[in-house]
Amino acid sequence: MLRYQTVPVTPFQQNCSIVWCDATKKAAIIDPGGDLDRLLAAIDRLGVTLEQIWLTHAHIDHAGGTGELARKRALPIVGPHPGDQFWIDGLAQQSRMFGFPPAEPFVPTRWLADGDTVSIGEETLSVRHCPGHTPGHVVFHSASAQRAFVGDVLFAGSIGRTDFPQGNHQQLIDSITQRLWPMGDETVFIPGHGPESSFGRERRSNPYVAGT
Repeated sequence: MLRYQTVPVTPFQQNCSIVWCDATKKAAIIDPGGDLDRLLAAIDRLGVTLEQIWLTHAHIDHAGGTGELARKRALPIVGPHPGDQFWIDGLAQQSRMFGFPPAEPFVPTRWLADGDTVSIGEETLSVRHCPGHTPGHVVFHSASAQRAFVGDVLFAGSIGRTDFPQGNHQQLIDSITQRLWPMGDETVFIPGHGPESSFGRERRSNPYVAGT
């Protein structure tokens, strides 16, 4: 069984998720944007072994702590899609712009593409490339757990911003309707900010994508 715990980090209250295989206690961390001491303390309390870093995209509040965490724990960095290379290259500038601690540079160990999979212990999640908020944004989906970790593609009652460099509103809508909705109305998603919701609820009531 896939299990997870979400820990809001950074002044932007970004939902960093610790995900693990219940059978093996092997874990990955999705979007360690900062506050690494809090995240590592949470991992210790859970009694799991952190083995990988997974990134949905490379905005500072999602990726700012990645380089330091990878260096300190000798962890591979998995994701995002290569479309976000320019955001990774600009992390130092992003940290200055938004008043974050300096972000250490990093190179992903493995880039991700649509249709890839990632595994932790006995659990495998599918990867969907969902551009629009950023060109290289990816989503992690566990069909068995009916959970999706969607970063800033979709929120409870809203959608991701598309006014950043290389953002694209129509691309984002297409990502939601063509790549998230087929995961099923019952699927619960963990967004990059704010509370969880389900795809079915958002299809019914989200003003940006209702009725799609």
